[in-house]
Amino acid sequence: MHVGRVVTALLASGVLLAGCGAGPSQGPPEPIAPVPRGQSAGAGPDTLGTPSFTVVAAGDVLIHPPLTEQATADGKGRRDYSALFAGIKPVIEGADLAICHLEVPLADADGPFTGYPLFSAPPEVAGALAATGYDSCSTASNHTMDQGPAGVADTLDALDAAGLKHTGSARSAREAATPLIVDAHGAKVGLVSYTFGFNQGTSVPSGSPWLGNRLDPAKVLAEARKAKAAGAEVVIASLHWGIEDRHEPTADQQRIAKQLLADPAVDLIVGHHAHVVQPFEKIGGKWVAYGLGNQIARHEQPRGTTEEGAIARFRFVKTPDGWAIDKAEYIPTLVDLGPPIRLRDLTTDSEVDNARRTKALDRTDEVVLSRAAGDAGLTRPGT
Repeated sequence: MHVGRVVTALLASGVLLAGCGAGPSQGPPEPIAPVPRGQSAGAGPDTLGTPSFTVVAAGDVLIHPPLTEQATADGKGRRDYSALFAGIKPVIEGADLAICHLEVPLADADGPFTGYPLFSAPPEVAGALAATGYDSCSTASNHTMDQGPAGVADTLDALDAAGLKHTGSARSAREAATPLIVDAHGAKVGLVSYTFGFNQGTSVPSGSPWLGNRLDPAKVLAEARKAKAAGAEVVIASLHWGIEDRHEPTADQQRIAKQLLADPAVDLIVGHHAHVVQPFEKIGGKWVAYGLGNQIARHEQPRGTTEEGAIARFRFVKTPDGWAIDKAEYIPTLVDLGPPIRLRDLTTDSEVDNARRTKALDRTDEVVLSRAAGDAGLTRPGT
């Protein structure tokens, strides 16, 4: 939700079973309800008078050619991706801060447009993300350098034109050195974005490390501390990591998450890259969503799991010791391959085949809650 956006200076596929309890005997927390654009999302009866804000983050935006074909059909000859994302728009625009993960480079209007393995997607994707309600996109991924330095520049130019903030790649050293800090219902939130590496045959030139942020915990912490020093009250790290098609977080993901969340500079981690949903976990009082799956994608060989995703939604409240998350939710999503291809919110959308919906919900619940997240207070709407 575009509420006072401000730049101040700027993981085997085997799934572990776990209890899905909602914690102590008082029952699950009341869901965080989306609110109309322009209103506060945090002024519920239990937090009346307490400063608060909500943030949502979703999975990979992976624009395969069939999605562009669908967008062209939806736009009757012009590329219009908005219908693809319409099913999650109420959730996205109902938050005080909405963060997307743009995994692929964007080209200019004349293309060329390509899919796997070296992506190049149309610039209209950025406009659709903005229209859906996103405020900012993380851009560090293994595909960041698919089209070289020019592709980085074209991507960020398209995001700028759509009014979307961005972090994870930059056009200059000066741009990279400026922390991204946005306003979320009056709170200053710093955003950082890093990736484990880049695709074979692509790389960041040695003299231009700022073109794409390579994941190094020390660098993540340094940037997060810099953002805090520049006025950020909360810092959220978007990390492109893990192993594709694997639900369980790797040992490296777990190690890095513990290291970052042990530092006061990082308040929340949202993860990407696996293209399947991974667990949420509370570590030392802070949350990590190891992997949110795909938000939108149309793989050449869909696996079922690659069409399932989750939107993470957190409410931060201001306490005497600083900002902390008092409500954590996940909203299961599904890329309905149609035709037409549509992104569905499985908690509200009645258009999904009931057997497919049940399978997706059961699997997502099992994975997301497999590291005792339910006992730590994580819930999903409707349960």
